[in-house]
Order: sequence, then C-alpha cells, then structure tokens
Amino acid sequence: MSLPAKKEFWQAVALSADVGRKPWRVLLDGAPIVLFRSSTGISALFDRCAHRLVELSTGKIIQGEIECPYHGWRFDGDGRCTAIPGHVGEMPHYRVRRYHAIERDGVVFVAVGTPSGEPYLHCMQGKDVIVRRVRSSTQSTVIDAAENILDATHTHFTHKGLLRGLSAKRHLVRVEVTGGEGWVEACYTGEERQQGLISRLLEGERTKTIGRFRYPGIAELEYWGKGGLVLATTFHLRQADERTVEGVGWLIGQRQGGFGHLKALAFKPLFNIALGQDRRVLKSASDNALFPPQVLPAIGPLDFLRRDISAIMDGKMPSAATEPSVHQIEL
Repeated sequence: MSLPAKKEFWQAVALSADVGRKPWRVLLDGAPIVLFRSSTGISALFDRCAHRLVELSTGKIIQGEIECPYHGWRFDGDGRCTAIPGHVGEMPHYRVRRYHAIERDGVVFVAVGTPSGEPYLHCMQGKDVIVRRVRSSTQSTVIDAAENILDATHTHFTHKGLLRGLSAKRHLVRVEVTGGEGWVEACYTGEERQQGLISRLLEGERTKTIGRFRYPGIAELEYWGKGGLVLATTFHLRQADERTVEGVGWLIGQRQGGFGHLKALAFKPLFNIALGQDRRVLKSASDNALFPPQVLPAIGPLDFLRRDISAIMDGKMPSAATEPSVHQIEL
C-alpha cells in the first residue's frame, strides 16, 4: 500500500459562507491559515505577516489583497507583498507561505502539498439530492471522533430518544466488515428501523446501514431503504491542534419534491443536537484521559473499525481488506 502523504490530500477546512468580506482563520495540524477572497478566488496563506508576525486574519481585505493591521503591509493571493505604506522605491521581495485552496459545493478545501484531482465531497455527489452543510469543533482526536460517528453501540446511551428509541428492546443484527486501500466500512442489516425521533421523522423501512471511514479523515453514514439510499452524512475531520478536531460535513437526503425540503429543514437542527451530545462525551473522555496513570483505551469486541481506522491513518492497509469479517450483535 502506498497512500500519498496526508499533505497531498485536500482537507475541508471551512464553509464557503464563512469566508466573506472579512478574513477567516483556521488551524490545520496546528498551523494557522488565513482564508480570504482574492482577485483570483479563494486564497489561503500562513496566518502570519512576514514583517512582525502579526495575525493577518485580524486585518482587512483591500481590493482582493489582505492588509496587516499593524503596519499595513499587503499580500496578494499568492502571498507576495504588494504594498508597504510609506516605502519609496522598488518593492522588496517579501512573501507569506501560500497553500493550495479550492472551493467545491459550498466548502473550502486546503492542501499543504499539491494534490492531484478534485477533492472528494460526499457519498451522493453528482446525484439530484438536497444537502445541508455543517461545521463543528470537538475536543478529541480524528481517530476517536471518526470512530464515534461510526459507532452504532453508543447511540443507545448517548443519543437515546434521538437516534434510538426509549425501549430497551434490541434486534439481532448482522455486521459485515470490509475494506480496501484507504477505506474500511461496516454494513449493518437486520434492524428494520431505528425508533429514535430522527428515524421516525426522516426514514421509512430500513434495509441496511453503512458506516465508512476514508483516508485521511472522512467518516460517512448511509441509511438505505427499499428504494435506495435515503439519508447520508459525510463528515470531513481534521486535527486542528493537539486536542481539537474540526469537521465540515454534508447532510444529504433524497429530493422527493417538496417533502424532501421539509425533511431537510428538520434534519440539520436534529443533527446538531446529536453533534452536541457527541461533543460532550468526547470532551469528557479527552479530559479524563489526562489524569494519571495514563493508559490506552480498551478495544472492545464491538469496536469493529477501530484497529483498521488506526492502520489507515498510519498509511497501512486495513486488515479488513484481506480478511473481511462477519459478526452478530444486538442493537
């Protein structure tokens, strides 16, 4: 297996709506980046003026260039210094590091290196669907946050009433785990319908649920009915700093005429409630892990994807690629 380095992949860092008339600051693996709209489109620079290292994101956008709030130095979308107020004569050659940036489907992507091709968006791209976009921040790691999204067993407790019903009744479910280069997924069959509020409002009878992880940090959930894929979420996760994961996601549903739009109106606020519930439990785990003695979390018998997600993040082939497995659990 020879996955490109993470820097050669597009990373979703912001919603297009975040970057308006003012600069927008994001973190990518601890590096501060300022996004702004330059004369050539969306631009991304290291968020530090070459002069006195002030945050450019606290400055202004002047005619498609970003102006430092300290001495007014300006930089264009390629990071070249174009103006030093008060200077007379030939402009010295100063630069700020530039990152590759691109906008697709309402989301801004950034890459440290030079990725080939277009960024992957979501599992229903190219189809006639209704989408809502969300952005979130969680105290965690990419591996923990991705596994949390894809973990079916915590929903009985963390999301009781929202994703799962209030009853203690469970169903015997078949889980098939498969994988390949840069991805692993678990397919759940045997649960005709979740009894939580989201399922009751937005779904019909369910035929299968798929949870999938893609390199370098994409977690997807697909909910299939008899007529095909009914609902889906694709979340792009990145490590903003050592203890913070930030994500940009798509909530996707079938159009279904006006009914689809009504469902979409309910999907985003309900999903944001679920995000808040996950955010609290992930922060609790992150904070509590700091107390001595420090230990590694246990990998339980129902944590089907944990080891393979870790392997993929390390650039290795997941074991499910060569050894797919089938399990039975109660959900």
